[in-house]
Amino acid sequence: MTITPFVPWFDDEILVLASRSPRRAELLALAGIPFVVEAPPDSVEQEHGVRLAGAEADPAAYAESLALAKARAVAASGPGRLVLGADTVVLVDGEILEKPTDEQDAFALLSRLSGRGHVVITALALLDGRGEGNRREVGEWSGHERTVVRFLPLGPEQIRDYIATGEPMDKAGAYGIQGYGALMVAGVEGCYFNVMGLPLARLGQMLRSLPAVPNDPEVPS
Repeated sequence: MTITPFVPWFDDEILVLASRSPRRAELLALAGIPFVVEAPPDSVEQEHGVRLAGAEADPAAYAESLALAKARAVAASGPGRLVLGADTVVLVDGEILEKPTDEQDAFALLSRLSGRGHVVITALALLDGRGEGNRREVGEWSGHERTVVRFLPLGPEQIRDYIATGEPMDKAGAYGIQGYGALMVAGVEGCYFNVMGLPLARLGQMLRSLPAVPNDPEVPS
């Protein structure tokens, strides 16, 4: 067994990332965790949607349920794997902000965030099927991280110029903190990586808490 600085890791272990997000893949690589990407079907998000009853009443629970749905969809395609699902939501005035539908929608979203704070929640879900069929069922764990982001005041031309870069169009809340959007951010309270879509410290805690794999020769029976 090899040891990363903070997470025990077996030599042949591969984490399956159930996400299309290149930012999440970049962060896993930064943390030194071996992984492969296997994106869940688009239908998983379409079937949930933020209009799910109670989503805005409990956005953290909603995000966790969607992260679990993504992980389960990918885990179903092959047993015996460790699968990570994630979902990020942006909240302002208690309302969930989705990815913009078009440039006009992106302008409205960024205008709403201008000069004020909002909340970013990223939920994580781990499905551990490594001991499946060998004295243990598939385990499921989920959790979330919450970060407050404050924007500088933005003028209409600044917003239009930012939208013209294309960066806002595939991101919840219509911005990316790791790109041009960094210049809009006045402050961050909480985990920065959470705003990028993968709270690494929270993920490390979850990975360290996983039970030992029963069929591994180094684990006593």
